[in-house]
Amino acid sequence: MSPDATPDPYDHPVAFGQRLKILRERRGMTREVLAGLVGMSPSWLKRVELGQLQAPGLDMVMRFAQALRVRDLADLTGRSDAHVDLFIGPGHPRLAAVRAAVDALPIGIPAVAPSPPEHIAARLARAWAARHSAPDHRERIGVLLPDLIRDAQLAVLHAQAPADWRAAQSVLAEVYSLSQFFLAYQPDSSLLWRVAERSMVAAQQSADPHAIGVSAWLLAQAHRDTGPGHYDAADAITQQTLDYLKPLLPDAGDDVLAIAGALTFEAGYTAARRGDAADAWRYWDTAKSMSEQLPGAYYHPVTSFSRAIMGAHAVTVAVELHSGRESVRQAARADADIIPSRPRRARHRIEQARGYQLDGQPDVAIATLDQAHEAAPETIRYNGYARSIILEEVESKVASRRRRASELAVKVGLLAA
Repeated sequence: MSPDATPDPYDHPVAFGQRLKILRERRGMTREVLAGLVGMSPSWLKRVELGQLQAPGLDMVMRFAQALRVRDLADLTGRSDAHVDLFIGPGHPRLAAVRAAVDALPIGIPAVAPSPPEHIAARLARAWAARHSAPDHRERIGVLLPDLIRDAQLAVLHAQAPADWRAAQSVLAEVYSLSQFFLAYQPDSSLLWRVAERSMVAAQQSADPHAIGVSAWLLAQAHRDTGPGHYDAADAITQQTLDYLKPLLPDAGDDVLAIAGALTFEAGYTAARRGDAADAWRYWDTAKSMSEQLPGAYYHPVTSFSRAIMGAHAVTVAVELHSGRESVRQAARADADIIPSRPRRARHRIEQARGYQLDGQPDVAIATLDQAHEAAPETIRYNGYARSIILEEVESKVASRRRRASELAVKVGLLAA
């Protein structure tokens, strides 16, 4: 490296203070601004950057990470053994009860017969309906999940006939699938992985193509969202499941056709994350053709796959490919109002906002995030991309934009009222 070259903050030997300075300067942030954001003086920050003070404690490191919008804490600390995903949201008040239900695996056959699988399936259908219709969807399903998890586990233990056991496993797999929607972006990633893997095992035991497809769809997402090191695993799960489902499709019902379409789009989503535009759009085209085989009003209760969702999926592909202009073009074509699920509609608005931000339209991005908050406050509260855009615009030099972003930050819970 030449003497004039800027050090790489991800090069392990760089000290914390120097790493902090490099990241601050790359953000285009003055020392005075960063110091103000973390509640300290510019002179104190200068001494930290110069190495005249010891690296601060965890609380201050987290303040720096949030102010600099660092995704992985290791990027700031330089500790490759301490990766912390800063896109994790707050812990929901119902998290402890859901965790206890997952961890309390029953042993032995219960003395009293539990609810039959078909009764649990009916309750599960009502839980999915509540998730799609409620603005506080995490709260709604968080209330229902502990009993659903317990009863589904007991149904498996109590089943004696092979057909009953497989039916119970299918219901248990879907209960775990619903749990993953509650656990996503919460501060217990190990619990999310346990649930994802249990869902896949239960689905395989059930031999139910739909349950297998749903569990694989969620497990592939868990791998993809973990980072580039897991993209191959995501692709393998998606392709293996599609290979399994393909011979069944000619005689399959709408739900199995839909889960095959959802998995096809997932392959495109991962391709977009890799930066492979050709494969991403090829998979999207195939998934769109598959959606057109479904009834016009059909909407898959787990994956949201439908004709209505393909416009939102196109926005996601363009955003993941970091194409601001294409993101905005697709956002203009996609009709959010035809998406019946409130949390999925909010997620689409967040993807649109990412596109507007990429295209240099921050005011439109903030307005679109306001729409996401109206659709489902709990979706935006737990979404790292939304929080990142809001925090960026809270620092805007444009007073009107800074005010609107600050108002939204208060509603989302990023700033105190």
